[in-house]
Amino acid sequence: MQVILLERVAKLGQMGDVVDVKPGYARNYLLLQGKALTASKENIASFENQKAQLEAQNLETKKEAEALADRLGGQQFIVIRQASDGGNLYGSVTTRDAADVATEEGFTIDRKQVIIRTPIKVLGLHEVEVHLHPEVMVTIELNVARSPEEAELQASGKSIQELAAEEEAQAEFEISELFDDIGAAASDDEELAPAASSEGEEERSED
Repeated sequence: MQVILLERVAKLGQMGDVVDVKPGYARNYLLLQGKALTASKENIASFENQKAQLEAQNLETKKEAEALADRLGGQQFIVIRQASDGGNLYGSVTTRDAADVATEEGFTIDRKQVIIRTPIKVLGLHEVEVHLHPEVMVTIELNVARSPEEAELQASGKSIQELAAEEEAQAEFEISELFDDIGAAASDDEELAPAASSEGEEERSED
């Protein structure tokens, strides 16, 4: 099926290009989203008449997207989720979650603009793409943690596995210290016991 593109579509073509696509892709995405028209003589002629206006609109929206990209690109957003001790989430972080946390911080984006290349199912820092315009894309970072405190530690460069290892090492150290204290106390008792016994023997010998 042939369509004429009304805007740039990644891996497909630029505005005004007539391209061949699968009918399902055309109907369910390109035509539905207003990104293309069927390449009939009437639609091609209509596009040519509106080309200058469409290009001007595209340039304006691109400028707006670039302005937002300057502020949004590289930002980190915290997503609080429940997870196991090993860091596995009970569920996953979705494009809606990413759009919601960014919007809460003052960046108005739609979940349809967010692309998560690899499913987010573990705690940690994850990069996510935000397509603000057909020609403008930025990357943001989601800091997925169980608490704000944990998110702060992750932001400093520590993984949940490293944090768990540190906690385990600290617990082992505290247990070791406890046994050392008990051992020292027992040793003191043993030293006192013979001393008390020898004193008793001295008293008996004097008698």
